Amino acid sequence: MKFQGSTFLFSKTRLLFPIHAPPFTTTSSLTATTHNVTVIRRKKDTSIYESYVINMGGVTSSIAAKFAFFPPNPPSYTVVSDKACGGKLCIPEIPRRENVDVLKLRTHRGNEIVAVYVKHPKASASMLYSHGNAADLGQMFELFVELSLRLRVNLMGYDYSGYGQSTGKTSECNTYADIDAVYKCLKEQYEVKDEQLILYGQSVGSGPTVDLASHTPNLRAVVLHGPILSGLRVLYPLKHTHWFDIYKNVEKISLVNCPVLVIHGTADEVVDCSHGKQLYELCKEKYEPLWINGGGHCNLELYPVYIKHLKKFVLGLGKSKTATNGSHKPSLVSDTKKPAESVSSNTLNLHSDLPEISRNSLDSRLDKAKKSNKPEKSRMSTGCVDRFRRRKGLVW
Repeated sequence: MKFQGSTFLFSKTRLLFPIHAPPFTTTSSLTATTHNVTVIRRKKDTSIYESYVINMGGVTSSIAAKFAFFPPNPPSYTVVSDKACGGKLCIPEIPRRENVDVLKLRTHRGNEIVAVYVKHPKASASMLYSHGNAADLGQMFELFVELSLRLRVNLMGYDYSGYGQSTGKTSECNTYADIDAVYKCLKEQYEVKDEQLILYGQSVGSGPTVDLASHTPNLRAVVLHGPILSGLRVLYPLKHTHWFDIYKNVEKISLVNCPVLVIHGTADEVVDCSHGKQLYELCKEKYEPLWINGGGHCNLELYPVYIKHLKKFVLGLGKSKTATNGSHKPSLVSDTKKPAESVSSNTLNLHSDLPEISRNSLDSRLDKAKKSNKPEKSRMSTGCVDRFRRRKGLVW
């Protein structure tokens, strides 16, 4: 091991880990970059990775945990008590809506997390959405509203401990406690039954999503959006799961006993599409996956096929349940059926009713996207720091 400035250079495995690097450090030749962790991946000699990871043990785990969480700083929103509404909580930075509840929930680990519940008057299902590692509720809110409207579901989104206005520190264990608190709120306060609940996990949010689904047998469905096999597998091409790994979705997904939809971009530069494909193969109840050709890690919701396929899945769940008198299985796929639906970025045509995702001007941005025939910029485009995150692959 050699010391080089503020970095540790592991020359034997050619892994470069900048420690406490400045937030705008420029590195052009890297294939994968994370907050405080930069990895130059090699396709060969995977046994070297295995040996390195085993030897490093808990140190490697702490590195993976550190780059897994990157909450926006400062948070994009605040939470205040509205005296005009009898002390009801609200978020001043987002449009006030009568069908939205703002909540503060206490987890069993003692943290207080913020959640929003978007209600749909004709909802037949509820969705619990766990977002990615570099966003908070203020940035996700418009997407939540749009998904609730398009899918005709009640939607509960929340911030992990240490994100937004949620208290505590970010950690794997805390995210499990966070989603448990939200799940408990849905059951007790909103009387949502497991058979009505769809879990949605985006990127690192696939970790708490799969964990909850693995021990909740009667869920209506699970959606995995750009999911990870495990935390360390984002860094290293590991063949085996080690005890110090985080978010071991690869081991838990087979315990999920409901239909699972996997969505992944084929050009995902942060979490390789192979993560989604392997999770899909390990699912008990496979639904036709969506591999979006040319889709990255932060822009899948901007492709028209995304909402089309997701809506088909969600609404099909309700129809299937009605037709089978309580069964919640939609049309599942087998190896002999048609290949997964996909869309080419070369033929993309944005609809005028695409959701605006945490931005101020809908019309001008969509007009620009139409003219260029490319997907609109993702919700991570609110400032120079977010542009840097996106360019260097800091979002998963």
